[in-house]
Amino acid sequence: MKEKDRRITEGILLADQYQFTMAQLYFRLGMHEKRVQFDHFYRSNPDYGSHQAGYSINAGLEWLIDWMQESRFGDQEIDVLRQHKSRTGERIFDDDFLNWLRKSGGFESISMKAIPEGRVVHPNVPLTVVMGPLANAQILETSLLNHLNFQTLIATKAARMREASRGQLIMEFGLRRAQEKGGIAGARAALIGGADYSSNVGISHVLGYQPQGTHAHSMVQVFMALGEGEKAAFEAYADIYPDDCLLLVDTIDTLQSGVPNAIEVFDKLRQKGHKPVGIRLDSGDLAHLSIQAARMLNEAGYPDTTIVLSNQLNELVIWQIISQIMIEAPRYGVDPDALIKRLSYGVGTDLITSAGDAALDGVYKLVAVCNNNQWLPAIKISESPDKTLNPGHKYVWRIYDKRNKAVVDLLSLDDEDPNAMDPVFLQHQSDLNKNRVLKQQDISKIEYLLKDILVDGKLVYNLPSIEEIRAQRLADLEFLDPGVERLVNPHTYHVSLTQKLWDLKQSLIKKAH
Repeated sequence: MKEKDRRITEGILLADQYQFTMAQLYFRLGMHEKRVQFDHFYRSNPDYGSHQAGYSINAGLEWLIDWMQESRFGDQEIDVLRQHKSRTGERIFDDDFLNWLRKSGGFESISMKAIPEGRVVHPNVPLTVVMGPLANAQILETSLLNHLNFQTLIATKAARMREASRGQLIMEFGLRRAQEKGGIAGARAALIGGADYSSNVGISHVLGYQPQGTHAHSMVQVFMALGEGEKAAFEAYADIYPDDCLLLVDTIDTLQSGVPNAIEVFDKLRQKGHKPVGIRLDSGDLAHLSIQAARMLNEAGYPDTTIVLSNQLNELVIWQIISQIMIEAPRYGVDPDALIKRLSYGVGTDLITSAGDAALDGVYKLVAVCNNNQWLPAIKISESPDKTLNPGHKYVWRIYDKRNKAVVDLLSLDDEDPNAMDPVFLQHQSDLNKNRVLKQQDISKIEYLLKDILVDGKLVYNLPSIEEIRAQRLADLEFLDPGVERLVNPHTYHVSLTQKLWDLKQSLIKKAH
């Protein structure tokens, strides 16, 4: 793609057409500068069919902010919109509106609050709150959802794989199976969510990581085709990378050829003063093969070499492999705990595509409008009560119990503080009959989650490093109840409303009817 085309497709025109038609309507009616508030949230955690996540990991905010600060309406963008035609061949966008876009259509007037990246988040909780002129905030919708929904989805998948691996090394190998440039954003999100490294060279460099990888079957095949064989391929690799020698052993026969040849090459490396890294298994019964390979490596004097597993891995497959090892390894004289601790995982397709649930149902909804200097709550009513909006200016609080575990996220109006409530009333978002109270004596901490990010387009938030984001994820998961973190059939984490917010919501519903 040529540079000018890249600017058009990835800049401020990264938006759905209706954002601009609505913006022009607001402009025509003199409403375009009326201040509004939109909330971005998602309705449910990723559901992979056989299992559903009990939480998500927030991600993508820094890249959204970068995009907002770099995107402008220049000559190229205005010319694109000038060419849009109606069904009768008339121009859709008039010059006065386009002139306004050129002058004022960017995001310099937008203020934003958000829950930081790396935090554990839950359905129906505002992750991002946007305030600003109606037309500008409307234009932002599509790109905001594009940046935040995808990275949150992938970060969540990575966190679950990390949980399944019992904290062992996870490497993101998904670029070749990704949806084009989604592989770049997906790799970043995977690193936030729990992957330790990526094979993606470019994004690894940008984020300050050393890319990881060894060799493919094709390297072994070349030597075989030339009549030199698998062992010669391994020897060549070991000669060139003696301190990074990790060999893919399943091109011919893992246990009859690959592992024995690898051991012979390792012996030569050790004689030369080098320490072999390990082997990679990429096909077959990975639990059984890892047990047998570990047994062979142990007997040869390599109990500490790494065994990397790859090939269509996801959190349930990793969980199954570990469960199988725990049962079967003792039969072959292999310590299952020691084996599990030497495993690492190369995860590709299922991570980068979030296989099973390929999209987060994040939405961007109008919740308040300022009229004559008075903020008015706005609501969207759905046939499904669970989809009816929580209106108005809201605060987001996380409440921790005496165990110091997060037990509920509470939405309040902006003039409420649960620290001053005793007891704290917790109302279900749609069911009047579902509520409970928490006494202050049963609460260890109440945390306000939203942070100021932009004020009138100016960045007021110190963007954390990716390592700081990863540390935040680890901290939040420590505070999460184990039942919610469970891979299969997790407990439901509660998101509740204060009584005052519930009453406002019900009054708006009644008024609308």
